[in-house]
Amino acid sequence: MAQPFVSLIIPCFNEEKFIGTLLENLISQDYPHDLMEVLVMDGGSTDRTLEIIRQYSEQKSFIRIVHNRERYVPFALNSGIRLSRGEVIMILGAHTFYPANYVPVLVKYLTELNADNVGAFLQTMPADDSIRSLAISNVLSSPFGIGNAKYRTGVREICKVDTVPFGCYKRSVFDKIGFFDEELLRNQDYEFNVRLINSGGSIYLIPFVTINYFTRSSTKQLFRMHYQYGLYNPLVSLKVGRPVVSRHLVPLVFLLFLVFSGAGSFFFAFSRWLLFTGSALYILGDLIFSARIVRQEKRVKLFLYLPWIFFFLHLSYGWGYLVGIFRFLLFKKQKSGITTTR
Repeated sequence: MAQPFVSLIIPCFNEEKFIGTLLENLISQDYPHDLMEVLVMDGGSTDRTLEIIRQYSEQKSFIRIVHNRERYVPFALNSGIRLSRGEVIMILGAHTFYPANYVPVLVKYLTELNADNVGAFLQTMPADDSIRSLAISNVLSSPFGIGNAKYRTGVREICKVDTVPFGCYKRSVFDKIGFFDEELLRNQDYEFNVRLINSGGSIYLIPFVTINYFTRSSTKQLFRMHYQYGLYNPLVSLKVGRPVVSRHLVPLVFLLFLVFSGAGSFFFAFSRWLLFTGSALYILGDLIFSARIVRQEKRVKLFLYLPWIFFFLHLSYGWGYLVGIFRFLLFKKQKSGITTTR
């Protein structure tokens, strides 16, 4: 059977640290270059990102720069899809590295499984050599940190899932259910995948293909990003007509527990007991998972970061979710002033 033409679409903004290695990854793919195109959708980078991409595009004609004037990720994805020629559409992350078999293996299983979307296991990597970055990367691969998302925690066999990182899609999917929702500056891929499943489509995780995702280098960036993820989840729920999966609700429930039991503790003994017991259980879980990571990494200094990163990650996401409920469900505002291109 003839191999399909594949379009790889990369939303990008100020990625000078990673973009060169990413393009090297794509050049070294075990897939014919004449059956590939790489569309780098740049959202107005102000560092050396464009200069680096141009150097590669001058050497490899299948690499192109496309200027994303709207800057936001969903606009980059939709513009890239409309400009692309591929029978298969792959969405890639700009600060993610890919093995040489990434394209051929995902294309193979997209066909063999008769799937609509397939994706790889995502391994979080520290952005630099600091203890803080190592802590962040471990929090984002821990079930205590991010829940039971199989593409982060891992499985042994190919399986159906609700979503995968980035995604390798049949082009016909976009003809059937439309494009990414441009009102969702975050979580647009999850909402699209819910729509895909609701339309009878299928998504598979291919766990023996691993991609390395380099996390944010600062806790401020990390907490801001997860606040945004929480913020847009109520809008996703509104659009798909039902609550999202339970793991997305846990940080909100945790935040509401702290608020209401904390307020009630000024008046009721039961609330004080509830606050103490619930907080003690959370702290115990936090310390247990932190200790596991310290033992695994053999870096005692991680204890200076892990417990409070877990805590503020959960609070950031929960607070974003609560704000999103008021903004999108109660006040019916469909967009926010967030400026992010990642």
